[in-house]
Amino acid sequence: MNSITSEMLNHWSEHYQGSEIRQMATLALSKTGVNTAAYVPREGFSMRQKFSIEIETLPVTNQKHSGRCWLFAATNVLRERIAKEKNLEQFELSQSYLAFWDKFERCNYFLESMLATSELPADDRTVSFILKTGVHDGGQWDMFANIVRKYGIVPKDIYDETFQSSDTHEMNAVMNRNLKACAVKLRKMAAEGAGSEAIQAEKEKMLDALYGFLCSCYTEPPKTFDFEYVDKDRQYHIEKGYTPQSFCEKYVGDLLEKTVSIIHAPTADKPWNKVYTIRFLGNVAEGRKIRHLNLELSQFKAAIIRQLEDGKVVWFGSDVGKFGERQQGIWDDQLFNLELVTGLDLKISKEDSLDYGYAAMNHAMVITGVNLNEGKPNRWKIENSWGDEKGEKGYYICSDSWFDEYVFQAAVEREYLGELARFADGEPIELDPWDPMGTLAE
Repeated sequence: MNSITSEMLNHWSEHYQGSEIRQMATLALSKTGVNTAAYVPREGFSMRQKFSIEIETLPVTNQKHSGRCWLFAATNVLRERIAKEKNLEQFELSQSYLAFWDKFERCNYFLESMLATSELPADDRTVSFILKTGVHDGGQWDMFANIVRKYGIVPKDIYDETFQSSDTHEMNAVMNRNLKACAVKLRKMAAEGAGSEAIQAEKEKMLDALYGFLCSCYTEPPKTFDFEYVDKDRQYHIEKGYTPQSFCEKYVGDLLEKTVSIIHAPTADKPWNKVYTIRFLGNVAEGRKIRHLNLELSQFKAAIIRQLEDGKVVWFGSDVGKFGERQQGIWDDQLFNLELVTGLDLKISKEDSLDYGYAAMNHAMVITGVNLNEGKPNRWKIENSWGDEKGEKGYYICSDSWFDEYVFQAAVEREYLGELARFADGEPIELDPWDPMGTLAE
């Protein structure tokens, strides 16, 4: 390795002392944050909440101190269909109901993954990745679909929030400690030659305890319920005798079956128009595999716009940790002149961001509008799930250039893919568990 010498330090010190920009930056950064110092007001002014295509939607939701954005975003897509049919101005589906079953199913998925890799040492990269990931709040569209297919949905007032559902850190920590203890025991049984029946019997005891713990945190999920609502005309209605599955069948129908997860991952290992899945990513053991159809950016955006033009909102996943101004509710990669303030080269392509671990999906939201300028988008309207105190009553906006760099996934109905729909049923190429397309939205 080449070391840093005193001559180098003297040279660099002279550069710093002789630079007016660096001296100005020192004054600014001594009393304020980097982003605040680099804020470009003109760019902020251009991010106006005005759109040529805008879908009227219900008030925003609030995931509070939890990583359930993917469930909030997905249920926000579904609730719009129900609210429109029933003429409702306020309505939510229960995110807690789906979170309960996701966590319980994911406990089983985790233990099954530990058994599937029981012949590998604990420090094997795959085993280590599964152990580190554990069971937490994040997820993806296909994981949502698997839970809904099996357990259905219920209105929020049937199964509302508890302290634990809204503030999940301690609950998750206890569960993951227990799951690691369970993994040790099951892997030891496998190593000692215990039969599969004995191992599964022991696993069922573990799941029994976990089910009880989750019921203590959420209360036990409902098996039947009546759907009560008051419409915009202040008329009361009641529909009796639903199960979560029959309610889903009536109000969601075949939407999940005709929705495709599309991604934009411009990396060399993922050719366009191919389907990808990720090993050991899932929640329901017998559920369908995660499937992502990789599209070129123009095709990816066109499918989303076609669905918006048809009056339907779009679930999507992005990296919200980049170039955001949360108070105003803006994401824009031109909003901060960081290179001027820092003096650093910050240019990195979307491909390299994925390959080098700079950016990946970490949050899911809903696109509810887009502004088209001569047929091309320049800004997008976003329904978030962080409450209504920031942005435009909880609605955010992103620039099209930010979209290009930091939006990675969307869920669109098959018909809006056009001729590309034929690729959606292709045999999936399996990716490693740590592939960036396997990151979970929280």
